[in-house]
Amino acid sequence: MAIEIDLQHKVAIVTGGGRGVGRGITQRFLDAGAEVIICGRNEPDVLPSAGDRTAVFIPADVRDADAITAVVEGTVERFGRLDILVNNAGGAPFADAADASPRFHEKIMALNLMAPLHFAQKANAVMQGQEQGGSIVMITSVSALRPSPGTAAYGAAKAGLISLAQSLAVEWAPRVRVNAIAAGMVRTEQSQLHYGDAAALERVEATVPLGRLAKPEEIGDACVFLSSPLASYVTGANLLLHGGGEAPAFLSAVKS
Repeated sequence: MAIEIDLQHKVAIVTGGGRGVGRGITQRFLDAGAEVIICGRNEPDVLPSAGDRTAVFIPADVRDADAITAVVEGTVERFGRLDILVNNAGGAPFADAADASPRFHEKIMALNLMAPLHFAQKANAVMQGQEQGGSIVMITSVSALRPSPGTAAYGAAKAGLISLAQSLAVEWAPRVRVNAIAAGMVRTEQSQLHYGDAAALERVEATVPLGRLAKPEEIGDACVFLSSPLASYVTGANLLLHGGGEAPAFLSAVKS
């Protein structure tokens, strides 16, 4: 018997699901048959779609607790349930930790740690009342697991998100499963802002054992798996999705 993931009749929210990694996640849930709601401050020019289903956009700043409530309540009102939440929205501009203002650091923590917590709380309140419960996936980063110079507050927030997923998995079991994905470098429409021109991007890719950056849809595949019956015994996990990580720096020094 072939193993397939069919998420028909499931309803998912993907925060920041209209562009970049979030768009790849949204697309894969649509491909698997789910109804998908995305939220963000700006609606994408073209909404992700698959077959006769198109993602539903609800405008929201995920740092606003009232906006989070509106997204969850709007989802339940439209579809009658909420099965999956992917806390994907996040990010941080480069800033030296010594010079960044307290306000800057607070905003980074609010977006990357507090917003996922508040969204998870609202989603859990719905999922606990459903017979089949639900699944929550936190998109974190390898920056949580290694030094993150230039984005120190971001790395700290993402580390907190892994811890949060582990704690919520215990608190909200057995009805709601909570997992994290520590994503490595991903090729998106804004890759040049992080890694430079095509030549620089090639050099960056050469540092990854698999020889390339991830595709947004590959992060989506992992989210679909963790939200499916195939992962029914997976909770409190942190999946490393980084193409093998980074070769130890001392190896280059030895070779040279």
